[in-house]
Amino acid sequence: MQRIAVVPGSFDPVTKGHLDVIARAAGLYDELHVVVVHNPDKQALLPIAQRVALIEQAVRDAGVQGRIVVASWSMGLLVDYCTDVGASVLVKGIRSQVDVAYETPMAIVNRHLANVETVFLLPDPENALVSSSLVRQVSALGGDVTPYVPPAVAEYLAGVRTA
Repeated sequence: MQRIAVVPGSFDPVTKGHLDVIARAAGLYDELHVVVVHNPDKQALLPIAQRVALIEQAVRDAGVQGRIVVASWSMGLLVDYCTDVGASVLVKGIRSQVDVAYETPMAIVNRHLANVETVFLLPDPENALVSSSLVRQVSALGGDVTPYVPPAVAEYLAGVRTA
């Protein structure tokens, strides 16, 4: 039986922390879907298609091994996507207890709704405090985001600032 997992997120933009979780999850499952989801509670900087393209580029550039599908989903519940692709696991990166408190109720509901388990991966300490929100703020104020994001993202954000 093939083990398929989904790593969901807004990835606005994808960070080195996200890439770390993606790379480690790719080593644990036969197929990994990295899914850009729309979060109505957040004001997006990048269009979804651009986020998908940047994730694909970052995964290629980093040489992440495994069968990886990058997609977007806005057609309903995330567990519906999981069911559609045969995934039984969601993988979430957890940076702090705040993330645990936020993710736990969703994990319980996802298991109840569709028998989809959630696996929490802790970040590499180097990326533990990196968030897309922080990257957007630093970039908007002209700061150097290269320590926090893959090269393709840094290049894209520099172009957005100068446009």
